[in-house]
Amino acid sequence: MNETLGVLKSHRSIRRYLDVPVADALLDEIIAAAQAAPTSINAQGVSLVVVRDRERRARIAELAGGQPWIAQAPVFIAFVMDYYKTGLAGRNAGRPQQVHESLEGFLAGVLDVGIAMGNAMAAAESLGLGIVPIGGIRAHPREMIALLELPEWTFPVAGLVVGHPADRSRQKPRMDVRAFCHEETYRRDALPPRLEEYDRTMAAYLKEIGRQKEVDWSTATAAFYDRVYFPDVMAAAREQGFKLDK
Repeated sequence: MNETLGVLKSHRSIRRYLDVPVADALLDEIIAAAQAAPTSINAQGVSLVVVRDRERRARIAELAGGQPWIAQAPVFIAFVMDYYKTGLAGRNAGRPQQVHESLEGFLAGVLDVGIAMGNAMAAAESLGLGIVPIGGIRAHPREMIALLELPEWTFPVAGLVVGHPADRSRQKPRMDVRAFCHEETYRRDALPPRLEEYDRTMAAYLKEIGRQKEVDWSTATAAFYDRVYFPDVMAAAREQGFKLDK
């Protein structure tokens, strides 16, 4: 197994950080790796907002539902879907942008953000840093947009905590690969026994780390997915100019 595969396969989310700055040279490498990621039609409709200010990070932690590691780690990177940038290209070319009004445009933009964020995660971990992705920046999207001073046609999709780990934590078990990768067609019949097996695995893991109240994977997942847990996303996206009706 080569070094790159080793980094990717050993990922774990870190939620305890040392009070040690991330060197500019390391952060530059992470940003460069994110920027090197492919984007739809080379539109490069992704922007990063790097937050190192302690008070701003504390506010982000609050907005994200009280996640203390955001305030604790020295760097937080917001990954922003950015059609404002591409809208300027349309204005320069005399062809007004419409893609931001479509579901297709929204999906493509979110995908581009995800690819860039994946690159950043791998880069940070390859440098010995710890990371944890944060979807909670969508919990209060209007406030996050205001805090980051985002223009129209942009949206804060996710964030990334970056810092020096205070511990390496345990790697969370994954499902049997047969519940993840399907050959030729989607194998629905393969899922029930694999999920039952994974529930048993996760129940044991959660007990070992003192989180047995979550019970197992099915119970923990259902506790989130029985509702829309970030209900303001659609309204905030529309206010940012994403009509999603084409």
